[in-house]
Amino acid sequence: MNIRSVVRGVGHYLPERIVENAEFEGKLDTSDEWIRSRTGIERRHFAAEGEMTSHLAIKAAEAALKDAGLQAADIDAIVVATSTPDFTFPSVATMVQAGLGSTHGFAYDVQAVCAGFVFALTNANGLILSGQAERVLVIGAETFSRIMDWEDRSTCVLFGDGAGAVVLEAAEGRGNRDDRGILSSDLHSDGRYRELLYVDGGVSSNGKAGHLRMQGNQVFRHAVTKLAQTAHTALDKIGLTGADVDWLVPHQANSRIISATADKMGLPMERVVLTVQDHGNTSAASIPLALSVAKEQGKLHAGNLVVVEAIGGGLAWGAVVLRW
Repeated sequence: MNIRSVVRGVGHYLPERIVENAEFEGKLDTSDEWIRSRTGIERRHFAAEGEMTSHLAIKAAEAALKDAGLQAADIDAIVVATSTPDFTFPSVATMVQAGLGSTHGFAYDVQAVCAGFVFALTNANGLILSGQAERVLVIGAETFSRIMDWEDRSTCVLFGDGAGAVVLEAAEGRGNRDDRGILSSDLHSDGRYRELLYVDGGVSSNGKAGHLRMQGNQVFRHAVTKLAQTAHTALDKIGLTGADVDWLVPHQANSRIISATADKMGLPMERVVLTVQDHGNTSAASIPLALSVAKEQGKLHAGNLVVVEAIGGGLAWGAVVLRW
């Protein structure tokens, strides 16, 4: 018997406050046209005062559980990908566990910045394949608005808050590439590139939350090359190519990165899920958010071959190939 980790349900949550590009025009030397032309972003959501990452994660988790037709008691493990936790500790995942009213199983966080959900999904797959869990709730949740430098127009207009979640469930497969569920993954990191994308604060450095700092041009260059490579590698592992992909669901950072990556994979934009225009860059939340929106829009169908890919600070990057 071959076990696969199959997506049983998806869900997402976005804070109520919507911030259009025009809102930045009176505060920064920028414009709606400038932001749209360089990033594709039109609006994003910001968490309300007192609304924390765990609150967003809990609501996304509840939506995913409802979509799966399951209760919190049915979940064996919760893995949350985030770089903006409520507290230094405990983990956001344990607060989600408590918020869902669950006393069953275990919960922990994964931190790989914008690549966090890909890392968490791969980690959750490992829990299922090893028999540690039968059902895992995998969540990406962020409140990046809390680490923005509002005087830095090159970064503060890019990011938003939100959460997305998927329920992974163990299911029998035949052990071939036609199985439903996660078929392959490919993960990488290279700490030499820390200065390209980082936060200038931390517990053991200066005791501050800090602000996000980014060398945008350098990140763009690495992103296009590394995202296409990791997607091809993950597909190669199961004997597939870009031509077999029904949907590419990339990290939603920048529409130009997304289109350039799709081009390198030989995919038309009609087969790419694009949500960056409405959400901005929600870091680890962007892929599960995009998956949930795509399902709501009727794009994802049973049997579809889906590739998710992301790159973030570290640098850390990777891809997962799954059949819906």
